[in-house]
Amino acid sequence: MQIENIQFKQEGAIMYITIDREKQLNALNKKTILELNHVLCLCESDDDIRVLIITGAGSKAFVAGADIKEFANFSKREGTELSRFGHELLFDKIATYTKPVIAAINGYALGGGLELALATQIRIASDNAKMGQPEVSLGVIPGYGGTQRLTQLVGKGKAMELILTGEMISAKEALALGMVNYVVPQEDLLIKAIEMANKIIKNSPRAVRKSIQAINATYGNIGLLKEIELFGSCFGSEEFKEGVSAFLEKRKPNF
Repeated sequence: MQIENIQFKQEGAIMYITIDREKQLNALNKKTILELNHVLCLCESDDDIRVLIITGAGSKAFVAGADIKEFANFSKREGTELSRFGHELLFDKIATYTKPVIAAINGYALGGGLELALATQIRIASDNAKMGQPEVSLGVIPGYGGTQRLTQLVGKGKAMELILTGEMISAKEALALGMVNYVVPQEDLLIKAIEMANKIIKNSPRAVRKSIQAINATYGNIGLLKEIELFGSCFGSEEFKEGVSAFLEKRKPNF
């Protein structure tokens, strides 16, 4: 596969993955998801790689969401497939991955970007990071696990607030909610992620893998399947058309 949208390199037992679409604030599109899946599959079969660290290029964004232009005209069926595609190739794959994945959140983590971070095992944010699930402003719902994983981390009440208002919160607020594990100055972000990775590397890889499996066993996938269905049902609606048009035209939607 020709890799265009991500950079990856192995140093010792750590694989560093950088989503490299800085001009688009590292927004996720289908090709980027496929490329990330490709690298995850390569790492999974390499016993020398023990921990993965994912971050975004530049200092503004981890991932500022999905690439809205890519699905602006999708039908209900296409929207459902978009969600299922993302779940299977990336978000569920990371959540159930056989090796720990650390998100180094270096800026905006919005929509699909926050969902990517939520799918990882450990999240470390820079102090300038902003996080949120603004999908309702587009006439759609989080479709890559946000309704489930955010609720698991912060509780039903706060997840309802964040998803229904679509508001962003600071890294400090995210830390207080348990959404992230640590907040550090941006220049220390990778240092902290490497420190965490090295602590994990000292331990039994089999025990680490089994621990991830055991913790994940607490959470079923019924909610994720319902999310896929409801996400798809938003596509093609008048509210979805208005929300996406408003975003692309850089104006406020009129719902």
